Amino acid sequence: QVRLVESGGGLVQAGGSLRLSCTASGLISRIYAMGWFRQAPGKEREFVAVLDWSGGRTYYADPVKGRFTVSRDNAKNTVALQMNSLKAEDTAVYYCAAARRMTLSSLKDEYDFWGQGTQVTVSS
Repeated sequence: QVRLVESGGGLVQAGGSLRLSCTASGLISRIYAMGWFRQAPGKEREFVAVLDWSGGRTYYADPVKGRFTVSRDNAKNTVALQMNSLKAEDTAVYYCAAARRMTLSSLKDEYDFWGQGTQVTVSS
């Protein structure tokens, strides 16, 4: 099993920045990719970004390209999501997820483990 714990959410004004962190514990060796998803009230959970745990390759959803950056600290078993130029439409609960499958997927069904989520609220 893999346990994921997110932190760093909060309230920020539009145009501001936040940095989310996700710390993994347990059977880390089984993880191929770490992804970030978000879910706004009344909407489906949607893909934000994903990172290849060992190689560092990344892939982003179009709405966040150029504004969000995903990075890793393997020594700390942590993945971060730096969010800049935040917009009101970025308001959501943000989840990190871990996948054992060897693919940088945007599909939530391909992720095996999930964190509890952290709230990000952007005021306009």
